[in-house]
Amino acid sequence: MAGEPQAGCLFCKIVAGDVPATVVRQTDTVVAFRDINPQAPSHVLVIPKAHYPDAASLAAAEPTIAADVLREAGEVAKQEETDGTGYRVVFNTGSGAGQTVFHAHAHVLGGRGLEWPPG
Repeated sequence: MAGEPQAGCLFCKIVAGDVPATVVRQTDTVVAFRDINPQAPSHVLVIPKAHYPDAASLAAAEPTIAADVLREAGEVAKQEETDGTGYRVVFNTGSGAGQTVFHAHAHVLGGRGLEWPPG
């Protein structure tokens, strides 16, 4: 069921505390933790605690929690001191776009110049 923890989901296991992660921020609705394969000096994932497969399904079902993810992405960027170089927030949606964990999540990248287009 949408919003409920999924047994095989890596991020649901992180939310539950069953899989370790380097948590940098946490609220009642989201968890932010360091990516294990960073693509920038600062690379943090911000995820909703509720399980939705992608950003669009999260926004449709829980717009307030989707807003929490974006708000925390900005707070992570401040905490990571990316303001001098800027930062990027990325939602990959679907395997063709590089999504490998099908639990909505935002990548917060910063700490270096980020080229455009990204890929």
